[in-house]
Amino acid sequence: MSPDSSSFTSVSPLSSILVMTIDGTHMPLAGVGSVVTRHFSLPNVYLIPKLKLNFASVGQICDYGDYLVMFSGSFYCVHDLQSQKLIGTSRRENGLIYFA
Repeated sequence: MSPDSSSFTSVSPLSSILVMTIDGTHMPLAGVGSVVTRHFSLPNVYLIPKLKLNFASVGQICDYGDYLVMFSGSFYCVHDLQSQKLIGTSRRENGLIYFA
């Protein structure tokens, strides 16, 4: 899920669909498409303009690339197995993991 339409390479508009967040808030889904970043290429990402952060599940990351996701105490990272590069580390804050 992402609020940033500029990160999408393509978006198929959707209307009249609401997504419920974990706190019970309903937000309109503007579309679904592919997101390409410096490190990831993910299909089927929801465009939700009212979100404040980008969200990706560990399963979604692993399904669309050859990545190793590691969790150890307070250290979290994503490693690209093809290039052998560390592509992201993170911090935990308020129960959420934020990747840099």
